[in-house]
Amino acid sequence: MSAALFASAPAEVLDFLLPLWAGSTLEAGASVVGALIAFEAVLSLIVRPLAGELADRFDQRRVAAAGAGLYALSFAGYALSGSLPVAFAAAGLGGAGGALFWVALRAWTGQEARDGDGTAAYGKLLSAEGQGAFVGYLVAFSLLERTGYPALFWLGAAACVLAAALLLRGPSSRPARPGADAPGAGGLLRRGAAERRLLPLMVVSAVTAAAEAGLWMLLLLRLQGDLGLSPNEIAMVFAPGFVVFVLLPEHTHHLTDRLGRTPTMIASFVAGALFAAGLAVVSTPLAIAVFWTVAAACFAAQIPVEQATVAAASGGRIGRGMGLYETARLAGVVAGPLVMGVLYEELGWVAACAAAAATSAVGAAVVPFAVRVLRLPREENEAGTAAPAGAGAGADADAGPETVHMTQDGEDMDTSKPEPAQPSAEPALGPKEHARKERRDWYIHTVAFALGQLVLWALDSSWLVWQITDGSVPDDQRGPLVWLGRIWLTIWVIDTLWSWSYTIWPREKKAKS
Repeated sequence: MSAALFASAPAEVLDFLLPLWAGSTLEAGASVVGALIAFEAVLSLIVRPLAGELADRFDQRRVAAAGAGLYALSFAGYALSGSLPVAFAAAGLGGAGGALFWVALRAWTGQEARDGDGTAAYGKLLSAEGQGAFVGYLVAFSLLERTGYPALFWLGAAACVLAAALLLRGPSSRPARPGADAPGAGGLLRRGAAERRLLPLMVVSAVTAAAEAGLWMLLLLRLQGDLGLSPNEIAMVFAPGFVVFVLLPEHTHHLTDRLGRTPTMIASFVAGALFAAGLAVVSTPLAIAVFWTVAAACFAAQIPVEQATVAAASGGRIGRGMGLYETARLAGVVAGPLVMGVLYEELGWVAACAAAAATSAVGAAVVPFAVRVLRLPREENEAGTAAPAGAGAGADADAGPETVHMTQDGEDMDTSKPEPAQPSAEPALGPKEHARKERRDWYIHTVAFALGQLVLWALDSSWLVWQITDGSVPDDQRGPLVWLGRIWLTIWVIDTLWSWSYTIWPREKKAKS
């Protein structure tokens, strides 16, 4: 997870800085900047299926490390670039590196969680990505005006090298071979069967991702143009939702494991529809912030469940499944802003919101079918046939969970990752051990927080220091660094209360079941 944090920090910042850098440093026009961004996205689309195949054939951490290495070369290219050809070469390296890194890392996450809770594992990965983005933006806003773009790009290259080193640190592991650990001839989906069954879910993911990305772009334009907000004010509108999106994924599996995969995805798509519909009728920044925060909470629950479902339904070829999933979502993200932009220009804001809401509503209606055709072992919550407590305990105590929930076409089903997860995959931590682990994590978070506040203080941008020394932040010192520091303080306070609650009120960390 540390590798995801270090790689996502510069990658997220690059998405924001690349148009600004190309326009100011290379003096590129809008069409050239668009072509540069499109080149990176298209190359990433092409490489992602190949990345999935490589992740299934070779050590997934090594494949991800190779992607981090290409990421580092890409940032070095941007730092040295003084012409468009070099910039396009750097963009190509970044597109290929991102495909290798994220597909392989998500495949490795699914492989490691095969006998455990895949939703929890993908939730931790998503949370690490969000934390990396937060740190990346904090560093970028701190250094950009003082050091310029080249220093930031070199720092991004160093972070990617560190991510590659973390992935290479452990011993090489034997790549998962489809069917090698299957319990029998029916343990593996026939070649191509997994892809055909994943197709409906891929279509749902691509279409809804397109609507979300397009609406996000239009919302930024509306906040800036129609409501006249400054970049700092726009950031404050999205800040609460961003904090929720960073903090929740690591914990939402406690709820989603009980609801089941299908109800979780339905609830998220319904929330997306309500968010889009609400934007058509509200116009105040506060109302938009509230709508976005609720939607972010649902997305934080949906994405790990979606990824865990793809991993479970990949027929032992998790890399291939993740490659298809990542390709589908990226295709939607690329196409969504174009389609929604045209719709907005032709029919207006309300029509664009209505189209996004309708798309999410269709996703909520179709996703039960998309999950059903995967023919995964049925969850008790979805089956609705859980036995009363104590019923059949003796007869079923030793039965493998892969045979308990099977319903049909056993010869085509992947029984390697049943849901719910095996209790033995993650043993329960006693109250004292759990409290000790929470305190240890808090110490690490606090050291990072203290160092961050020290940097902000050195830059005269620490909200906490200004409040202690002057009682308020002077108007000429207000800026993105100040509100980022304030958000970080809020996160640290919440983390402190949560972590030390296990010491004050000891309780065990229950095994996943």
